[in-house]
Amino acid sequence: MLIQVLGTGCAKCKTLHDIVTKAVKETGVDAQVEKVQDIQKIMEFEILMTPGLVIDGQVKAAGRVPNVEEVKKMIVAAA
Repeated sequence: MLIQVLGTGCAKCKTLHDIVTKAVKETGVDAQVEKVQDIQKIMEFEILMTPGLVIDGQVKAAGRVPNVEEVKKMIVAAA
């Protein structure tokens, strides 16, 4: 599983990355967490606001920071 956190380094982007990392550890799912900071790559996902959360190529959240429980549900559903 590839989980991408889209953002250019803002505080919300860092928070989302930390939440995703924690959620991956807590679920035990084998996943790679990747930061995407290149604005061109972010634009390819057609989101209007960062941070964004993408799991296996599908946008799961944009413009907000979901909590750990919500991210865990997204990860388990995608597994």
